[in-house]
Amino acid sequence: MRYSELGGKEIIDLDNGERMGVVGQSDLIIDPASGKIESIILPTGSLLSLGRKKEEIMIPWKAVRKIGSEMIIIEMKEKSAKG
Repeated sequence: MRYSELGGKEIIDLDNGERMGVVGQSDLIIDPASGKIESIILPTGSLLSLGRKKEEIMIPWKAVRKIGSEMIIIEMKEKSAKG
């Protein structure tokens, strides 16, 4: 699968049905040796939160359960925030 095919898909948490964000607004951590995706870094907050500290949620690729035509279903027991 190409990154362009992931772009625009919504990320949904299976545990609570929460919409976490969109892949097009996120960054990917890729293992340079294998070329495999290790994590998705998803920004949190709104565009209007100027001056606030930027926070991110790191979603390990192993948390991805299903990639559909419009969304990616993940299962995360706990969210690890970076910021």
